[in-house]
Amino acid sequence: MILFAIATMTPMLLVLAGAVLGGGWVYAGLVYMTALVAGMDRLVARDMGNAAPGAEFPAARALLWVLGIGHFVVLAVVLCGLVTGGASGLGKLALGLATGLIFGQISHPVAHELIHQPGRGARLLGRLIYSSLLIGHHASAHLRVHHIHVGSEADPNTPRLGRGFYRYALIASLGSFRAGFAAESAMLRRAGHPFWRHPYLLYGAVAIALLLVVWGLLGRAGLLIYLALCLHAQMQIYMSDYVQHYGLRRGRDGQGRLEPVGPRHAWNSPHWYSSALMVNAPRHSDHHVTPSRPFPALRLEEEMPMLPYPVPVMGALALWPPLWRRVMDGRARRWAGET
Repeated sequence: MILFAIATMTPMLLVLAGAVLGGGWVYAGLVYMTALVAGMDRLVARDMGNAAPGAEFPAARALLWVLGIGHFVVLAVVLCGLVTGGASGLGKLALGLATGLIFGQISHPVAHELIHQPGRGARLLGRLIYSSLLIGHHASAHLRVHHIHVGSEADPNTPRLGRGFYRYALIASLGSFRAGFAAESAMLRRAGHPFWRHPYLLYGAVAIALLLVVWGLLGRAGLLIYLALCLHAQMQIYMSDYVQHYGLRRGRDGQGRLEPVGPRHAWNSPHWYSSALMVNAPRHSDHHVTPSRPFPALRLEEEMPMLPYPVPVMGALALWPPLWRRVMDGRARRWAGET
């Protein structure tokens, strides 16, 4: 747990220092989230080690709560620093980019873990994190659609082979919003609950409240910066699903039913430091097979699909679709049994 705490909390502290102290600190978070994480991964290129069977991690839940609350501290302090701070334009750009990377690579995996927790408080915190990034519906789409239909045409967040990231992001953003709304509405009807209990009302209310608060306290400049940070984080959220599910499909039996979700239906990364940064989200196959498993206990096996580079590096490659396809299409076809 110490590695997870160091890897995740250090960049948060660095961007807070940049927002409050200015000076060279404004660049520290960006250096950490890019060069330092990539360099640490190269020190130990692969880590297939797994926790002992039956091991328990009582500190894991506490760390998720600390990071979840820390997300809102970072959001508030950095927004104020970017609007009222005395850093140069380049320094503010570096601070903003670092904060966006933290939201996409730490806050998102933390919120993802929280919405899978059994307690109502943890699930609410995860939903609030996503709502603060103006993508609250992801909490519903992930649980009610993605985990059920992953690897099939019914999941907007499973990218088909050959589809570039930019087209995928547009399809996934609209499709997951609609599919999540439909799934939550159907659950309400089956349970006989009134519409006012619809989670989408919470997502919308939190988003509108935060937009109004930011606008009221920090003006138009603060509102534009807030929207830019949210857009940056949202693109990384969709990038995460794109990288970790590209081209992998579930088969169907003679009756047309989908095969059970298995280890070969998600891409994984054995790179140690970026995995710790993302609270083991790159151990993605095991998460889909056993969604209730605590993040420190997620397992890697040799027979799982492995990405050639760490998830953040693969995300950068996906920004250039021809390069991405050159690296990934052959690998995806081999896992699909195609020539």
